[in-house]
Amino acid sequence: MEAITFKAFAITNEIDLNQIAIHCGIPKKFTWEQPLFLREQILESILDKKINEAHQMVLIFSFGSIVFINHSEAEEIAQVLKFLYSFEPDIELKNIEKYSDDYCLHINEAQLVELTDEYVVVPIFESFYPELISTVLAKSVALEKTEEQLGKIHDKLETMIDRLEKGRLRIGNKELARTTAKIVRHEYNTLAYIMILDKPDITWSSSTANEFYDRMTDFFELNDRYKILKSKTEILYNIMDGFSTISHSIRGLFVEWIIVILILVEIFLTVLEYM
Repeated sequence: MEAITFKAFAITNEIDLNQIAIHCGIPKKFTWEQPLFLREQILESILDKKINEAHQMVLIFSFGSIVFINHSEAEEIAQVLKFLYSFEPDIELKNIEKYSDDYCLHINEAQLVELTDEYVVVPIFESFYPELISTVLAKSVALEKTEEQLGKIHDKLETMIDRLEKGRLRIGNKELARTTAKIVRHEYNTLAYIMILDKPDITWSSSTANEFYDRMTDFFELNDRYKILKSKTEILYNIMDGFSTISHSIRGLFVEWIIVILILVEIFLTVLEYM
């Protein structure tokens, strides 16, 4: 059996699978943890050509990732992405390779399961391998995207810290609100939406699938990367709490000084009146 190739992209933050399913005539309500499979007649209608390669399909994930299986032609990938763009115009078609990964599945009866950075070898093909590998790759590239977004938030906070070091203590409410919103959005996209800790349904009914999926997630360090992102997010919240406390203290001090000035003015006017 020839190697099965995988190419994963993180193309946006969210994809409405139900909208695409309705367009493709798929009678199913998709939940967040279920990928949408495009294959056979549906994939042929999108590509406008006959599918010849075995196991050729496309998996679309609600958290913004897409995985192509056995698609070697760039034109086919571009055509599917244009199809998705009609549903999700936020997709950046010109910068599609920024968050991507390639992988292969090899079958070798004389060898035990072996995981590497570029491929995995299994002794016998099981129908769940393509879905499990695709799920791990999809989550991995999605994490890569959110890791870079977290870096941009860190850069923004570093600028605010530099301002504090220079004695510019006042930080506007709008700036605090925008930065906090970015942190909340990052946490939602990463911790809630990618659902690192959730497993595909097949892993609950097959011990072999469960063991393989666990080995894949450990090799790609999904859980460790998730914990690091979560701890960094908590640090960001603590920093924002510090900024908010400083900002409110300055405003409180300003109000107190205004009250003192008003009292002094009132005393001055009273003395002036008696004189």
